[in-house]
Amino acid sequence: MKYFSVIVLFFLLSCGKKEKMELAKAGVSIVKNVDDLSPIYLFFRTKEKDTLVEVNTNSSIITTNWILNVDKRLPLRISIPEIMKLQDKKRKEKAHKNELAQNYYSYADSIGKNLAFLPFTDVYYKLGKPKSGVVVYFAKNNTILVDAVVVKKEELQLYLNNLPDQKAHGIKFGINKNSSFDKYVKSKIFFRSLVFSNKLVEIDKDQDFIY
Repeated sequence: MKYFSVIVLFFLLSCGKKEKMELAKAGVSIVKNVDDLSPIYLFFRTKEKDTLVEVNTNSSIITTNWILNVDKRLPLRISIPEIMKLQDKKRKEKAHKNELAQNYYSYADSIGKNLAFLPFTDVYYKLGKPKSGVVVYFAKNNTILVDAVVVKKEELQLYLNNLPDQKAHGIKFGINKNSSFDKYVKSKIFFRSLVFSNKLVEIDKDQDFIY
């Protein structure tokens, strides 16, 4: 099975009933096809005024590539802790560990009109602000802050290229914990797309800070 049908964008099967899920959207496909996969679902739920997440791992096999289908409406403060638990479970598996198995988020490529996947196997989530280094912070009000300085999205690449040499190493990705998962996917893909002419600029790809 190379990829999911785009039907997954609208309905997912859970516990014998059809479940509606809204996936994040972006205008590019990072990965188009994934072989040997297991789907995991993080559903958006509400109870009175509270937003909740329901995790369905019924179809997951530890030795396969995991595809996390996360409802785009879920805030990161709720979804990321559950994702961390799933990552930890897979990382700690010893008896049936498959070193080649990866983790991906599914999302909709709004330009290509297909389902796409964002890899996050090696990402470690941190629920707090980093203690050092330059942080590119995606605030909830659609502004981008670089160490508390507001930088326009279209100017971010140039701004980072012009950082003093001593600040150019290990630039970190941060995002507001109340942001939706949809915003996380869009912000992460944009962050990944930055290209630097200054060879001293180095992106920290292994840690995402949620705060």
